[in-house]
Amino acid sequence: MIIAIDGPSGTGKSITSQLLANKLGFRYIDSGSYYRAVTYYVLNNNVKLNDYLAICKVAQGIELKFTNETVFQEEADMIKNFKRLDVTNKVSQISKIGAMRRIINEKLVKLNDGSSGLVMEGKDIGNNVFPKANFKFYLVSDMSARVARRHQDFLDFGQKIAKDKIEREIKLRDDMEMKKSPVILRKAENAIVVDTTNMIVEEQVNYLFRIITNPETNLIQP
Repeated sequence: MIIAIDGPSGTGKSITSQLLANKLGFRYIDSGSYYRAVTYYVLNNNVKLNDYLAICKVAQGIELKFTNETVFQEEADMIKNFKRLDVTNKVSQISKIGAMRRIINEKLVKLNDGSSGLVMEGKDIGNNVFPKANFKFYLVSDMSARVARRHQDFLDFGQKIAKDKIEREIKLRDDMEMKKSPVILRKAENAIVVDTTNMIVEEQVNYLFRIITNPETNLIQP
């Protein structure tokens, strides 16, 4: 079984996906780690942001190892570097490169080795990576809740960022991912929309779990 979870940043995708995978006994993969890995490498190796060919070569050369807890690159835990503010601020700009997305999407498809069920989260999983996923969810939330979640994420990684700055960055990412070409983030036609604004993590996980384990009733209330 493949479960695709998409949605804007700050809607609780990552923690919900990870805990849902644990509850189901499935693998969990955060597709954004690939885009953050490429962005991190580009920023730290003086690759120009408009050099699309060089960025595609970076994407071709990066291979990540996933566990349900974290991401490993070249045998070193890189998750804190992937979450740095400079990486966060540039990842959408780099992720919009269509050829690079196709390279990463091919890598993501290959991660489904059939050894277990899979929960993959991102921005276009239900549309482009696994369009035939068994379940597709699209998480949404109001801006204040998204800002609060991202603010806590930064604090968890030792970064104290003002909430007004976080809100500006979220709005810029939304604009780049939803309105500019190519459109990265859009709800898959048959995805189930889940508003996480007033839901704590446990409620989000349990809500998705109930839908998956009771597929005949996809419109149950949270």
